[in-house]
Amino acid sequence: MGVQKQSVSFTDVAYSYAKELVEAGEYPNISAAVSGELAKAKADRDRERSLLEAEVQCRLSLPLDQWEPLGDVTAGARAHLNAMT
Repeated sequence: MGVQKQSVSFTDVAYSYAKELVEAGEYPNISAAVSGELAKAKADRDRERSLLEAEVQCRLSLPLDQWEPLGDVTAGARAHLNAMT
């Protein structure tokens, strides 16, 4: 795993949180805390994306006669655009 050195700025709240994680012994230093929490955030987003993809694939596999009609989901947007002209 490569390491990229980068200078970054944090809000007081974000820095305090990273410092708390270090003081609690979860990470050896601020840099590790930031990297670790970013890795956790990425894992959470990847998991959410995978769940959404699985749900979409599940729904797409349903026969057409089992689909629920949504009605006209763009009616409000079209009405708004028409009112603007």
